[in-house]
Amino acid sequence: MAKLHFNYSTMNAGKSTLLLQASYNYVERGMETYLLTADFDHRSGEGQIASRIGISAPADTYGPDDDLHAMIAARLDDGALACVFVDEAQWLSRDQVWQLARAVDDLGVPVMCYGLKVDFRGELFPGSAALLALSDEIREVRTICHCGRKATMVVRLDAEGRAVTEGPQVEVGGNDRYVSLCRRHFRERIGDRVPPEMPV
Repeated sequence: MAKLHFNYSTMNAGKSTLLLQASYNYVERGMETYLLTADFDHRSGEGQIASRIGISAPADTYGPDDDLHAMIAARLDDGALACVFVDEAQWLSRDQVWQLARAVDDLGVPVMCYGLKVDFRGELFPGSAALLALSDEIREVRTICHCGRKATMVVRLDAEGRAVTEGPQVEVGGNDRYVSLCRRHFRERIGDRVPPEMPV
């Protein structure tokens, strides 16, 4: 039975690596997959899903006005699909998440989405909020803060390495612009918590 899946985490947890590995597992067994990524994310080149560890695969791109149900239906006209994989799913609109849900329900194809849950202000992305509401299966991909605790937040850094708390929600950047932290250290970086003094 087809399901809508959401795999979420903070930055640098290996979401794209997991996506590419899962797709490869299908392809290795002779099954077709369909990969999608945001059209404005050119960090690895246009129409590419790439991992920091050096693996990549070509993908179709979607923009904010694209109908993902229609894109998947058109791709199915070329042959059966074992699974659809969506990278950077936090940038989906609520309508696009519903389109993916309809593709699962009406076209019978599983959809695996991978993305961030919260932005640099600690707020849900619209796509992530919709995926948390509509997904059949939700899985956290874990990474750690520098202190060893689970990282659940991410800070955006300016050119001087200071955490910023204002600005557009979507700003594509590399590993040097974002740091994944636990909530306590996120609060310290944005000035919401003063760390306790170390004993002398």
